[in-house]
Amino acid sequence: MQPHIRAIIAASAHALLTGRKVAGLYDHHAERHLRIAAEARGAHLQGYDGERASKFGGTLPELRDLGADAAINMTIEDGEARGYDRSSGTHFTARTTEQQVQLFDHAAESWFTYIVQVAP
Repeated sequence: MQPHIRAIIAASAHALLTGRKVAGLYDHHAERHLRIAAEARGAHLQGYDGERASKFGGTLPELRDLGADAAINMTIEDGEARGYDRSSGTHFTARTTEQQVQLFDHAAESWFTYIVQVAP
């Protein structure tokens, strides 16, 4: 799975699971801050990836990254976001707390951690 897709999934999962607006992420793996925002209203999500000047969003279970014309299938159940990135053919699982998202990329067989900057 591409790094920007992981970031979109992390921001989306946090917004959908907590109901809070995401104003940015710190990617521990890349050791850098990412300009990414996401906001959810029920099952509807809208977001913006400032790194690529690209919108993303949709209504669960289907989200789209408009910049790469990529589709992400995501479901929320048992306090986790699970799904499938169609562009890479990869499954994922995301767990979130108030300020952190841990995303397991099944293809990479690895966890990726993001610290969330929440909008006031």
